[in-house]
Amino acid sequence: MVAANQADAANGDSKQNYLQIKGVTKKFGDFYAVDDVNLTIPKNEIFALLGSSGSGKSTLLRMLAGMETPTEGRIILDGQDITDIETYRRPTNMMFQSYALFPHMTVEQNIAFGLKQDKVPKDEIVERVGKLLDLVQMRKYARRKPHQLSGGQQQRVALARSLAKRPKLLLLDEPLGALDKKLRMETQFELVNVIEAVGVTCIMVTHDQEEAMTMASRIAIMSEGKLKQVGGPREIYEFPNCRFTAEFIGSTNTFEGKLSVDEPDHIVIDCPELARGVYVDHGITGPKNMTVWYSIRPEEVTLCRQTPDKQYNWVEGKVHDIAYLGSHSVYHVKLASGRIVMANVPTSHWGGDKPATWGDDVIVKWNDNAGVVLTS
Repeated sequence: MVAANQADAANGDSKQNYLQIKGVTKKFGDFYAVDDVNLTIPKNEIFALLGSSGSGKSTLLRMLAGMETPTEGRIILDGQDITDIETYRRPTNMMFQSYALFPHMTVEQNIAFGLKQDKVPKDEIVERVGKLLDLVQMRKYARRKPHQLSGGQQQRVALARSLAKRPKLLLLDEPLGALDKKLRMETQFELVNVIEAVGVTCIMVTHDQEEAMTMASRIAIMSEGKLKQVGGPREIYEFPNCRFTAEFIGSTNTFEGKLSVDEPDHIVIDCPELARGVYVDHGITGPKNMTVWYSIRPEEVTLCRQTPDKQYNWVEGKVHDIAYLGSHSVYHVKLASGRIVMANVPTSHWGGDKPATWGDDVIVKWNDNAGVVLTS
């Protein structure tokens, strides 16, 4: 019984540590493209590397694929060190943004290509290809060639081909980047459903925040070769750990200030751009007068015309610009300091009153628990 429990524990640990990226660094001359990255990814997770161009996300993906060799560090997949294994020998497969389908081959021939190269028995190839055609809903297009397919259909074929060899790790490089915005949004859930149905561990690289937030169960924010924050979409958005993450994910208003009060149940931040200061309903145990930043999302900011009956968390401004987006409008309010504050205001917010318009004087306000205090 003890042996069985130990085996179960070992199996559970191997699933949680299915992919281990240990101190991986990649240098090109004196330039650090990837700088001491450590990550652990459990089996069957869809994980996203998110960052702007030059952040190091694609270089890290290429090292996982074997297209680049780490300068330092090790990559362990399902207990096997694959750091120095050639690309074609790795239990991984990569789907590129361009899809790289063979134009002279049919859909089913494209999917079967890797299996034929590996000399998989013909009967097994037919069976695997058939199942994948059904999974990506391309059975009726099996005899067509890539140029006879839409962008979304080509993307499904490329995915099926990547899954045909049953990789332990599926790598997606900007998987929906070649599609237009509407089709990309429609395809996101389809792609996730197929990956989850197959049960493959997946790492995707993207610069599209919405794509990462929609498809991945966890996200790593990268900048200058380093990991800034790793967490679930909600954690990353609502609880950023630094200014970079707060400003990179979605839109935010960030104000610099000094910590003037720090009690267990609240703090007060003196911000030059906010004459009345910021009150936050929790402490941070920081030294007095330390520099902090207060980040608040536009949807947490509201507008009104009457002066609030409270000391903190409001400021006067003038409507500088408005973007009407149907269900809500994004107001750009200019403060006396010249700073622009964004507020997402629901269309129904004004009730029977006339909505604030360009040039109107308004009050910008927010709740005590609406923002996040950042120390870096």
